[in-house]
Amino acid sequence: MYLVCGEALFDFFSQPDSSGQTNKLGFQAIAGGSPFNVAVGLRRLGVEAGFFAGISTDYLGKRLATVLKEEGVRDDFLIQVDAPTTLSMVAVGPDGSPQYSFRGEGCADRLLTIEQLPTLDANVRGLHVGSFSLVVQPVADALLTLVQRESNRRLITLDPNVRLNPAPSIDLWRGQVAKFAEHAHIIKVSDEDLHLLYPDADPETVAKGWLQHNCQLVIMTRGREGATVFTRNLGQWSVPSREVKTADTVGAGDTFQAALIAFLTERELDTPASLPTLSRETLTGMLEFAVAAAAVTCTRVGPDLPYRGEVI
Repeated sequence: MYLVCGEALFDFFSQPDSSGQTNKLGFQAIAGGSPFNVAVGLRRLGVEAGFFAGISTDYLGKRLATVLKEEGVRDDFLIQVDAPTTLSMVAVGPDGSPQYSFRGEGCADRLLTIEQLPTLDANVRGLHVGSFSLVVQPVADALLTLVQRESNRRLITLDPNVRLNPAPSIDLWRGQVAKFAEHAHIIKVSDEDLHLLYPDADPETVAKGWLQHNCQLVIMTRGREGATVFTRNLGQWSVPSREVKTADTVGAGDTFQAALIAFLTERELDTPASLPTLSRETLTGMLEFAVAAAAVTCTRVGPDLPYRGEVI
């Protein structure tokens, strides 16, 4: 079982307006949040998954819990919190890229504390952390404590998924990502996030820095340019993207992340000890599988992640 940790929210997507009335704006609300999407994505790809998060007791929080239950994500790690559900207002640009505006201060998914960290048994093979739960408090300190505690026992994956709306200080992001990166075994990062974090450094330099700690693999996604892997012993190389008709790119990075974990889990390679043994051929297959999965999501509106049978 893979335990995904972090935020759960509702994305409110703005809808095209044909009425001509500027005082009206339509939205479609979809359950999301990067870690939430990864948990759902893992289940759809056939991997047992749980979700560790603060979930509101309000109407939207109950809907989030219902979605997790319907998707088959284990809910015994959820912490009920009497605080609102985070809202993310999303406008999609002409190229399909999303623009976010968050309403999250004091919301349930931020309020997890160190005292609420779960005790994990041998059934939990790995942990995934990422997005703004890395930087907002007190959940950031709680998750950092968790990965510090568990990094010698099970696989840790990290996706910074930088979102400046809920936490606008790039210095804060840079510092927090560095702390989490010391304990992660696989770091997946987009080229956009890497440029935000380290605008004056080339990706190889950043990757080599991360690889000096626990990290065995750094994987950079590059949108239409595919993905690149940086390794300790095999060098670096890239695979191309899949050509598809893009509806939007919301959830594509989360799909890629879930697919990386699913690929390793299917082959029983999802342990820190397994990563140094992976061949170039296996790693290329992993990247190609993740690219194929993300491409499916790009053909759909919103974070509608694919099922295992849809990824070929």
